[in-house]
Amino acid sequence: QVQLVESGGDLVQAGGSLRLSCAASGSLFRVATMGWYRQSPGKQRELVATIRSDYSTNYADSVKGRFTISRDNAKNTVYLQMNSLKPEDTAVYYCNYQFAMLDYWGQGTQVTVSS
Repeated sequence: QVQLVESGGDLVQAGGSLRLSCAASGSLFRVATMGWYRQSPGKQRELVATIRSDYSTNYADSVKGRFTISRDNAKNTVYLQMNSLKPEDTAVYYCNYQFAMLDYWGQGTQVTVSS
């Protein structure tokens, strides 16, 4: 069982920045694909960004150029740096861990961007 603990969500004004963190338990973090997803009320959960074990990244078009995903394998932690935040970025952000048949989710952290 992998435990994921997210932190960093907050209320911020449009144009501001936040950094989300997700700390994972276990010894397989360095080989896992880590991702951030988000879900707004009434909408489906959507991909924000992923980072693979080789550090290659993938971003949703809506966040390209504004968000950066990174990982620190020594700390078993994945980060999401969010800049130039917009009201439409308001959502619960979830951390995801995938390796082979393993697929785990964090509890989510709320990000609210005021206009």
